[in-house]
Amino acid sequence: MRDIHPYYPPCTISCACGATYPTRSTRGDFTVDVCGACHPFYTGKQKLMDTAGRIDRFKKKFGDQVKAAPKPGKDPSKQGQKIAKKEKPAKAEKAEAAPAKPAEG
Repeated sequence: MRDIHPYYPPCTISCACGATYPTRSTRGDFTVDVCGACHPFYTGKQKLMDTAGRIDRFKKKFGDQVKAAPKPGKDPSKQGQKIAKKEKPAKAEKAEAAPAKPAEG
């Protein structure tokens, strides 16, 4: 028999929250950012992570300037208002509208 299986030693996976999990891996010991003990899906708590103040920086840059842009090709003063539909004229009877055929002869 050939020995085709890799070396699979015990290792420890550690999370940024401090939790550690003993397991086996060909990779060895390593760390992860999020685990089952601190992930919002499993804990039911949501964390709002504002990386480098991106939301504050956006608000500072644009402030109250951010508004809904008007749709192209339409009058911006009338956007958001309902426009009354035009009524179609009643169709005349087909017999009156059909032209008479000339006699062949």
